[in-house]
Amino acid sequence: MPENVCSIEHKKEIMAVHDAMDVLHGKWKISIISSVCYYNKRRFSDILNDVKGISNRMLSKELKELEMNKLLTREVLDTQPITVQYQLTEYGKTLQTIIDHLAEWGLEHRKVIIGK
Repeated sequence: MPENVCSIEHKKEIMAVHDAMDVLHGKWKISIISSVCYYNKRRFSDILNDVKGISNRMLSKELKELEMNKLLTREVLDTQPITVQYQLTEYGKTLQTIIDHLAEWGLEHRKVIIGK
């Protein structure tokens, strides 16, 4: 295969990775998605506890962006006080495999770096 054909093909792949990272970028999004992914439905306070170090304001902002990108749905429950619950959309569930692979890689990486 001529080099320029491979180059064009790889440019598409690199752009696709760039597009994915544009949606998933930042310190918190993958952790937020993981929290919802592993527990199916998650309340705001549960996600706040799962994602160490995130502020209420930042979590709210990140959740809105994930909703905007059709990865999560937000449901306001009729409780006192009002409870907000998040769930992956069908589209968001397509990230499950990526989250699983990241978790596996993270466990192996920890072993390589610190032997645990």
